[in-house]
Amino acid sequence: MLVFISLSLLNPKLKPLKTLQSTLYNLKHTKPMSQSTSIPKKQLRVRDHGFDNYMEIEKKTRKVLKFQSLILSQYNQTLPISRLDNLAGRLGFKQFEAGAFILKFPHVFEVYEHPVQRVLYCRLTRKAVNQIMQEKEALLAQIPDAVTRLRKLIMMSNEGRLRLEHVRIARYEFGLPDDFEYSVVLKYPEFFRLVDASETRNKYIEVVDRDRRLTVCAIEKVREREYREKGMDAEDVRFKFMVNFPPGFKIGKYYRIAVWKWQRVPYWSPYEDISGYDLRSIEAQKRMEKRAVATIHELLSLTVEKKITMERIAHFRMAMNLPNKLKGFLLQHQGIFYVSTRGNHGKLHTVFLREAYRKGELVEPNGLYLARRKLCELVLSSSRKANVDRGLVHYRGDREDDEMERFRRDCSEDGFEDGKEGKDGEREDDLNLDLSCDGGSDFTDEDDSVDGIEKAEKAQLNG
Repeated sequence: MLVFISLSLLNPKLKPLKTLQSTLYNLKHTKPMSQSTSIPKKQLRVRDHGFDNYMEIEKKTRKVLKFQSLILSQYNQTLPISRLDNLAGRLGFKQFEAGAFILKFPHVFEVYEHPVQRVLYCRLTRKAVNQIMQEKEALLAQIPDAVTRLRKLIMMSNEGRLRLEHVRIARYEFGLPDDFEYSVVLKYPEFFRLVDASETRNKYIEVVDRDRRLTVCAIEKVREREYREKGMDAEDVRFKFMVNFPPGFKIGKYYRIAVWKWQRVPYWSPYEDISGYDLRSIEAQKRMEKRAVATIHELLSLTVEKKITMERIAHFRMAMNLPNKLKGFLLQHQGIFYVSTRGNHGKLHTVFLREAYRKGELVEPNGLYLARRKLCELVLSSSRKANVDRGLVHYRGDREDDEMERFRRDCSEDGFEDGKEGKDGEREDDLNLDLSCDGGSDFTDEDDSVDGIEKAEKAQLNG
């Protein structure tokens, strides 16, 4: 410091007094390195490219699903190409973009010429139709599990009830059918009760009986497995969460100590009634903060794909005592959750449960997740494979035409035909749902060999 002052005095071009004042100001206001052993409230988001790539696939799948709903709402589930631009404008497509988009996915959409009218039409391929039927069957098969998930979701609320509209918005994530109000809530009166609020016109779903067997959280099962398999200390595992930080996340010495201390903080279960507790002390605030982490963890565990948008978590904020600044709270625990802004131009934030995924796939996949993933496989399939499939379509046309007719008849019964929508605008809501599936294609370029094409042509000639 003295050397700097002497040099500044010897140089007449410098202003010694001003330079000295600025130097003292910088030394005074420079913040030393934090040595606090508490998790900082504000943290920068470190991107995980595995989850971001997952969302990029979802971006394509979401647009494909919008087009599927548009085609299924037309008469006979076909759409004239001449009307494509006008109808696709409702989905946010500009002029001439819809036709180019359809041609990118030949395994999902098929453009054909009408045999009589000589007009180009667009319809779903047989693979896309089979995927829709498979997803519908998987959805109906897991209705008992969906009932259990809905019961646990309502039991996490403070008053034992949730707004019907909030559950309806998130029905896709929890594996509930579109008509869950009738097929789930009213069908099982021993579990649920639908009531009208006296102060408002909103409908609420109440749980009839709080089954204590359902109050076991998913994280408790993980802790028990960790304790039995790895033989860890019971005190270390008792309140521990599985932490796996994203690549590139800098973990300092004092941050590591803060995480270790936070893992040992006790908390109340998300299913426990805390209305009689005094929450004004610092210890109670720490418990409530960790309880909020456990609540979001349990909510993500109840979803089919172990992910949900942050905006839909915010719908349950008041009912489950979640913090107001939800995004900053989730970024504070990046080792447990991952918040992705990809896939929807940054308008929505998708929250993933990190421990449920490994290498871009669910660790414990379910039937509904696998059925939804088939659509991603069709979206990511090579367009060259579609040319071979069209050459072989004549040999199984009769059987698959019967399947197409049966599918159209089912869609007509569900209200797709003649542009009809479901109850309470459910079909319009499906166009805005955030749908995501991870996918790797079962088809490769090796299937497009010359021998396969020659065999197809010879079989067609023999036929």
